[in-house]
Amino acid sequence: MVLEELKAKIKIALKLEQAVFAYPPSPDLGDLSLACFDLAKSQKKNPAELAKELAADFNDNLTLKEYFIEVKAVGPYLNFFVSPCFLADNVIEEIKLDKDRYGQNRDGAGRKVMIEYSNGNTHKEYHVGHLRNISYGDAVGRLLEVNGYTVVPVSYINDFGIHVAKTIWNWRRDKTYAERPEPKGYLLGRCYAKASQALENSPEGKAEVASIMKEIESRQGKSYKLWEETRQWSIDYFDSIYSELGVAFSHIFYENEVIAAGLQLVDKLFKEGVLVRSEGAIIANLEKYDLGVLPIIRSDGTALYPVGDLALASEKFDKYSLDESIYVVDVRQSLYFKQLFKILALIGYKQRLVHLPYDFVTLPDGMMSSRTGNVITYQELKDKIFEKLVAETNERHGHWSVSHIDRVALALTISTIKFEMLKVSADKIITFNINESLRFDGYTACYLQYGYARLKSIIRKGRFIFFFGRPDLSRLRENKEKELLLKLARYPEVLRLAAVKYNPSELTKYLFELVQLSNDYYHGTNILKAETGVKKARLALITAVTQVLKNGFNILGLKVLEGM
Repeated sequence: MVLEELKAKIKIALKLEQAVFAYPPSPDLGDLSLACFDLAKSQKKNPAELAKELAADFNDNLTLKEYFIEVKAVGPYLNFFVSPCFLADNVIEEIKLDKDRYGQNRDGAGRKVMIEYSNGNTHKEYHVGHLRNISYGDAVGRLLEVNGYTVVPVSYINDFGIHVAKTIWNWRRDKTYAERPEPKGYLLGRCYAKASQALENSPEGKAEVASIMKEIESRQGKSYKLWEETRQWSIDYFDSIYSELGVAFSHIFYENEVIAAGLQLVDKLFKEGVLVRSEGAIIANLEKYDLGVLPIIRSDGTALYPVGDLALASEKFDKYSLDESIYVVDVRQSLYFKQLFKILALIGYKQRLVHLPYDFVTLPDGMMSSRTGNVITYQELKDKIFEKLVAETNERHGHWSVSHIDRVALALTISTIKFEMLKVSADKIITFNINESLRFDGYTACYLQYGYARLKSIIRKGRFIFFFGRPDLSRLRENKEKELLLKLARYPEVLRLAAVKYNPSELTKYLFELVQLSNDYYHGTNILKAETGVKKARLALITAVTQVLKNGFNILGLKVLEGM
C-alpha cells in the first residue's frame, strides 16, 4: 500500500522503529507529517531545530527524490511533499490490480468472529430502530472481513415471550386482521401494538394472555398450533426484509430452541454455586464486581432473558470454535451485557466478548415504541422513500421504462435507509428525516450514488480512447489530481480504522469526501475534451475513483448504481 511504503521509507531513513504520522490540514503544508518531539528528546535536541536539520538531509538525499519532491520543516514537524508521478503510477496501478480487493488487509489473521445482530421479536413490528441494528451489524461484519477476520453473522430471534401471547390474543379477538391484504408478518406487528393498548386496563384480558402463554409453553393445544403458524409468518416476513436489504446470516437462532438447554444450564450453575436463590428467585449476585444483581429465574419459576443467552453463548462457543463473539444490541442493555460476560467468564469461557451498543433512532416528534405503535415501520419507511424516488427518477429520466425506474428507485431506497443508519457514529442519536435523507446535494446516499454514476457516464463516453494503449500517468499534474490520488491512497487506512473502532461512519465520511473531491475535479477540469494523452490519464484516475467508491459501497451494503 502506497502510503505505508512511504512511511516505511521515512522510518528507515531516520532509523525509527516507531513513528506516528499525521496529515497536514492544508496541501500547502505538505502531504504527510512527522512530529519530531520524541526523536529530539532521544537526541537531546530542540524539536524545531532537529526538524530543520532533517529536512536539509532529506532534500539532499537523491535516493528519496523518486518519492518526495520536497521535505519542509514547519516548527517541530517534518512535512513531506509526495511526488505526483510516484503517487499516480503506484496508486492507480495498485487499484487496477487489486480491483474489488483494494484496501483489504490480513490484520485479523483469520480469527473467527461471530457477530450477532438483528435480534428482533416475532409477532412485533420491524421498525426503523431495527434498521439501525441490522445496518450497523452488517457493516461491521463486512469491515471485519476486509480486515482479514473470518466472520460468522448470526441472529437471535425472540419467538417465545409474552408478546407472542398478547398478539395471538388480539388476533383471535379481532377477525379483521385475517382479512386484510398486507403481509401477515407485517400485520402481526400492528396487532401486537393494538393488543398492548387494549390490555393496559383489562385484568380479564391479561389473565387470558397468561393462559395462552402457558399453553404455548406446554407445546400443545390450539394456542400452540396458532403460535407455530403465526411464528412462520413473522419469519417469512423477516426473510423478505433481509433479502431486500441484501443481508444474509450463517445461522439464525430462536429462543424456543435454546430455552430448555438454558434451564438445564441454570440448574447446573445453581448447584455449583455460581447462581443463588434470593426471595424465591434465582439470581447471579455480582455485587463484588460492582455489577449488581442479575435475575435469572423469577420467583414463579418462569425464565428471564439470561436463560436463553447463557445457553446460546455455550452453543456458539462449543459449535463454532470462536475466538471472539460480538453482540450488537442497543445502549439500554450495556449493564446487562457486562453482567452476562462476567458470568460467562466465571464459568470458564476465555473468548473475547464485545457488546457494541448503539443509541436510539427517533422520529422528528419523539421516541418510538412498538408497544404503543408510535413507530415508522420498515414497510412504511420504504414505501415513503420509494414513492419520492420514483417521482424524482421519472422527472430526470422520463424516457426510461416503468420497470427500470422502479428498479433504480428501489435500489436507491435501500441505499438511503442504510446510509442514514451508518453515517452517524453508534453513540449518537439518529433523528430520521425523510426529506433530508433524499437530498442530492448533501451527506446522503443520493449524493454519493449520483457522483459515482456521473463518473461512470464519463468513462463510458471515453471508453474507446481510454482502452487504446497504456495511459501516461505522469500527465496528471493538476493540484486537484494530486488531492484525489492522496485520498485514494488513504482508503486502506480508513478501512483499518473503521474496523478497529467498529465504526462504519469513518467509511461513510471518507466516501462523501471522495465524491466531493471528484465533483470538484469534474467541474473544474476538462476530461473528455482534453488532449488525448491527458484525457487517457484522467480517465484512468476517475476509473480508480469509481473502483474505490464501489468497494466502499459494497462494504456498507449499498447497492451500486451505474446510472441514475
